[in-house]
Amino acid sequence: MARVYNFSAGPSQMPAPVLQKAADELLEYGSSGQSVMEMSHRSRDFEEILGQCEGLLRQLMGIPDRYKVLFLQGGGHTQFAMVPLNLMTRRGEADFIITGQWAKRAWQEASKYGKATAAASSEDQTFRYIPDAAPGALNPRADYLHICYNNTIFGTCFQAPPEPPQGVPLVADISSCILSQPLDVSKFGLLYAGAQKNLGPAGVTIVILREDLIGPPQPRTPTMLTYQIHADNGSLYNTPPCYAIYMVGLVLQWLRDEVGGVEAMAARNREKAALLYNFLDQSRLFKGTARAKDRSLMNVPFVTRDPALDKRFVREAEAAGLVNLQGHRVVGGMRASLYNAMPLTGVQKLVDFMHAFEKANPRANTNEEE
Repeated sequence: MARVYNFSAGPSQMPAPVLQKAADELLEYGSSGQSVMEMSHRSRDFEEILGQCEGLLRQLMGIPDRYKVLFLQGGGHTQFAMVPLNLMTRRGEADFIITGQWAKRAWQEASKYGKATAAASSEDQTFRYIPDAAPGALNPRADYLHICYNNTIFGTCFQAPPEPPQGVPLVADISSCILSQPLDVSKFGLLYAGAQKNLGPAGVTIVILREDLIGPPQPRTPTMLTYQIHADNGSLYNTPPCYAIYMVGLVLQWLRDEVGGVEAMAARNREKAALLYNFLDQSRLFKGTARAKDRSLMNVPFVTRDPALDKRFVREAEAAGLVNLQGHRVVGGMRASLYNAMPLTGVQKLVDFMHAFEKANPRANTNEEE
């Protein structure tokens, strides 16, 4: 079987050793006589899987003991509601730095439950940069400050967490950058991530929450959207996405044992991203769209400035085994997602293909600096 290189923004390519391990254990996990997909979430076997998964995540991310780790469902979009319902409880106010489509949706959703303020935004330049919050723009009375750390559509990323006013917790959506490079968890009040980019298959959402922020939610909050309920029940208030959690555990084992941890993964990711960005910076046909100092290691959008040529590139790349390179429907063009499981060989093959495509289209080589 010839596997393709999958550059999708999510669900994304997974490590081949993880898929092989899952295939080997599909019919029987250990000596249980059953698949993980069949076992009760109350069984000793699954409790072991859940405990090992949490332990590995704590080890790899350096999560302090004063934080809870929750395995939930609903993806990042459910967190857009769950965060304000549970944290916008003191003043009923929160600040948002708007850096893309998902940060904007989080802000819009929070507006239903309190006073949500867009303290800074890069929408004036189609989200191609990370904005700085102007002095005095951040509310010292806010219940939290929310950011989307890495932006899958527009290819930007915070290079360091912003500093909220003293006493204001920082909340971050890290769905598309979790475990791609070290992150100091202690600088955040809450982190959340859908698994389908760097952690495993779609279906499980991880929330890392400082214990002092767990408390009574807004009165209108449904039981299933209450952090306290899930924390008190060890993520087992109801049936969790058992197989997805098992797969996350396998990915974490691979990251620790075969890659060598998050620092080693970050070095790989920097090498992959540099290979592609260096080509884009010298290309006369292709052009990266994110501001250089704000570029993401995970998501690289680029264009030829000719929509018809963009479509032909995507079509011919797919025929060459380089799939899911089309840009998000909001912006078009192309996007290469270089998540943890994407090997350097995949990025090299992409760059080689782009070089050949450029040579084959000399009349289109018009990307001069503007």
